[in-house]
Amino acid sequence: MSPEEPSKHQRRPRYRGTHPRRFEEKYKELNPALHADTVQKVIASGKTPAGAHRPIMVREILEFLAPQPGDLAVDCTLGYGGHSSEILPRLLPGGRLLGLDADPIELAKTTERLRARGFGEDMLGVCHTNFAGLPKILGAQNLAGADLILADLGCSSMQLDNPARGFTFKSDGPLDLRMNPQRGAPASVLLARLDAHRLQAILEANADEPHAAELARAIVTAQRRQPIVTTLHLADLVRAALWQAGHDLDRDAVATITRRVFQALRIEVNDEFSALETFLRFLPQCLKPGGRVAILTFHSGEDRRVKQAFAAAAAAGEFAPLEHDFLRPSSEEIYANPRASSAKLRVARRAETALVGADVRRL
Repeated sequence: MSPEEPSKHQRRPRYRGTHPRRFEEKYKELNPALHADTVQKVIASGKTPAGAHRPIMVREILEFLAPQPGDLAVDCTLGYGGHSSEILPRLLPGGRLLGLDADPIELAKTTERLRARGFGEDMLGVCHTNFAGLPKILGAQNLAGADLILADLGCSSMQLDNPARGFTFKSDGPLDLRMNPQRGAPASVLLARLDAHRLQAILEANADEPHAAELARAIVTAQRRQPIVTTLHLADLVRAALWQAGHDLDRDAVATITRRVFQALRIEVNDEFSALETFLRFLPQCLKPGGRVAILTFHSGEDRRVKQAFAAAAAAGEFAPLEHDFLRPSSEEIYANPRASSAKLRVARRAETALVGADVRRL
């Protein structure tokens, strides 16, 4: 364009209609670079910006893990990178963080975001695997163990907010629920294979659901009439089953039960408890003597497993005596971020006399 030629006016992109329905078009905060003011307004209102994740109990985690220059840190659930972005600067100079995540979609986005902040490959290594793969990752890199390990269990806000991932019933989407959509079968396929007895067992084991029997019967009966392939279809069935059973429940109680149903199916689809048990079994050997571990849990099934594993490791002398049973988010944090309300933080230290070098490399 010549200096004399006037520049053409560029219209800003507009959404179709006044109330866009597609997730990609609905929320300005999905493009924080253009709408930073909107992001701040959402955060100030006590909500999480769509497509983002607010890290939980950052202060408490940093106080316990105490990252130092030169340390090797592992974030077993990299997610949006909120915790890692706070840990990484404290490792410099000379330190490094390994970030693991089973979700290839969010892992790619987070890697790009952290690289743009100046965390190159010398400081940040990224691995597409869930936390059960940690021993192999350390062994493959000939690392004797980590100085600090963090695991933030459960779903991230990015997965929950996006209807295309099938984790939410706020909007309709495919009933998927896979952390890695490139692997395994979605929840809709799982439901098609289950009888009422097996579905009841899943609801009880994975979510402690007190209405498991009646919900399982209703869902399996409906599945035989019409395949359940969308999130709202399943949510409607749960609501109808509770109403037909005569339960006098308000909207919040029904929503809580529906979330438990989705949670139970998600855990089954992703084999989460098996992965967690593998991770916990080898966790002491993945820490250097005196190394610290912090794990955030969000429901009773995963928290019970972490509690029991920590207690067993302490009794065996692999962990130092536990300093806390668990920690909770402050009331201020819960007010600012309601998604933190169910969180528990459990922490432990590897015993100073532990021998770990050969153990990890043999796994």
